[in-house]
Amino acid sequence: MTAILTAKSINKSFHFPEEIEILKNISMEIASGEFVSIMGKSGCGKSTLLYILSTMDTDYSGELYLSDELITGQSSNNLARLRNEKIGFVFQFHYLLAEFTVLENVMLPAKKLGVKTMEEIKFDAMSKLKLLDIEDQAHKITSRLSGGQKQRVAIARALINNPSIIMGDEPTGNLDSKNAQIVFDIFKELTEKEKMSLLIVTHDVDFANKTDRIIHMEDGKIIS
Repeated sequence: MTAILTAKSINKSFHFPEEIEILKNISMEIASGEFVSIMGKSGCGKSTLLYILSTMDTDYSGELYLSDELITGQSSNNLARLRNEKIGFVFQFHYLLAEFTVLENVMLPAKKLGVKTMEEIKFDAMSKLKLLDIEDQAHKITSRLSGGQKQRVAIARALINNPSIIMGDEPTGNLDSKNAQIVFDIFKELTEKEKMSLLIVTHDVDFANKTDRIIHMEDGKIIS
C-alpha cells in the first residue's frame, strides 16, 4: 500500500522556561485508505504530534513526507497551500463561522484554493453535504444547528478540496454517544468508499477500537 504520510525521527522540544522534550524520535506511516487512531494520556504529545504532521507546527527536527514529497523545510506559503489542498481538518470544536450559512462555510476552503469556479465550488459543497446527509440544512445559518449537525458540516468542509488525508483532534470529544457513532460511521465510509486516509487523536476507547490501527503514545514516544 502507498504511504500517504511518513514521519521519520521526529523530535520536538519546548525551550522556555526550560528545555523539555515533547516528542522523542517518532517514526510512523499512514497508508492510503487507512483509518488510524492515536491514543495516550493527556500531555503525552498526541496533539503536538498531530500539529507537526498537519504542517501547522514547523519547529521540529526529523523529516515529514506527504505522498512521498518531503515537506520539512518548505516555505510557509507552500505549506499553507499544501494544507488546503491535501489535508482536511476536523477538531473537537467545529470552528464554523456562526453568521454564515452551512453552504458558505463548506465552500470557504475551496474559495481560498481558487482553482474552481463559484458554480463548481457550490456544486461540490452540495455534494459533500449530501454525502453527509445534511444537504437539507444547506441554507441555514450555522448557529442554528445542533452540535452533531455542526460537526457534520465541519467534516463536509474538511472534504471540499478532496484531500489525501483527514486529521482529527478529538472530533467526537463534544458529542453524545449517538452523534459520536454517526461521526465514526461517516469516517469509516470515507475510508471504504472514497479510499481516504484518516488520522484521529482520541480519548474515546470505543472509537479507537473500531479503527484499523491504534498508535499508543506515552511520554512523547510511540510505545505500540
